[in-house]
Amino acid sequence: MEPASLGVILDSDVVSEAERQHLNVAQFLKQIVQTIGEMEAALCAITVAELARGIYRADAALPVYPITDGTAELVGKIGAESSAAGVIIPFDDLLIGASALERGYAVATRNLRHFQKIPGLNLVTR
Repeated sequence: MEPASLGVILDSDVVSEAERQHLNVAQFLKQIVQTIGEMEAALCAITVAELARGIYRADAALPVYPITDGTAELVGKIGAESSAAGVIIPFDDLLIGASALERGYAVATRNLRHFQKIPGLNLVTR
């Protein structure tokens, strides 16, 4: 799906895959730009929490967005609506998705199963 977004929040599995491919930060960022074009790529604070050891070791040059009051409100709204419809979204993925939605970003992920359950969220896959 082509994103109609201002930027892309990278999910931890995208970063982990780059690590498995032994890509350095420059190679990883080049690969991201080839995938998403000229949009801004960023990390959600939850993604950093999931990858803290690897991110600090890689010295990645990406902005890290905090979880804000707005993020928390989106998480509550989406979580409640999804739960009422019988749809379960893992909390960490819901936080990452809400962080992206709050900023008008897409999420780059290989985990379509969870993120496609978040209404209005654009996904970038390879």
